[in-house]
Amino acid sequence: MQRLPRRLLWLTVYAVAMAYLESAVVVYLRAIYYPDGFAFPLVLLDSGMSAIEIGREAATLVMLLGVAMVMSDDRWERFLFFCLGFAVWDIFYYVWLWVFLDWPPSLLTWDILFLIPVPWIGPVLAPLIISVALIVGSLLLLRLRHRGIPLRFPAWSWGLAVAGGGIVLVSFMLDFRAVLAQVAPPSFRWWLFALGVICGVIALAGGVSRLSTGLATKPS
Repeated sequence: MQRLPRRLLWLTVYAVAMAYLESAVVVYLRAIYYPDGFAFPLVLLDSGMSAIEIGREAATLVMLLGVAMVMSDDRWERFLFFCLGFAVWDIFYYVWLWVFLDWPPSLLTWDILFLIPVPWIGPVLAPLIISVALIVGSLLLLRLRHRGIPLRFPAWSWGLAVAGGGIVLVSFMLDFRAVLAQVAPPSFRWWLFALGVICGVIALAGGVSRLSTGLATKPS
């Protein structure tokens, strides 16, 4: 098995290149559907194009999962590599859009984030915050795993993490009907998003603290 830094390097290279391809597709779509510039309310795609777009997004997840699966035989490492690849891809997707289109003009600019199972919408800053958190958490847990520390978390930590993730997803999907109705969405519910992020951070910090305490008290 390759050393961890080498695997992380190649995963990052892959995610950045994949983000280039993803953003290039969006450049073409915006040239067709938003010749005067991308903005809300959104243009509804026909059913055939919508199906292709949903398939493209599903394929993106499969590609990231496939790379994570061949990078390790360890289930924890596979999961963490997937999270890390997803986060790097998401960040560089916006980096490439800024390079190609000088977009977004602001981190508070609204974007359509995902389409499965319903459209996700929100300011660009929100998914970037999640991506940074995923990178920090994934690298931290990979480092612990690489040191041979079993990643065993208490039930409350798992529950809080799942709840936090669910709350974040709700903040993105709550106003999906604005996309379908082709109207401007209401103000983003930052308080709801922040609640989800805080739950995730507490779950990670509490779980890692427990692991560190157990390691420190383990007899040599």
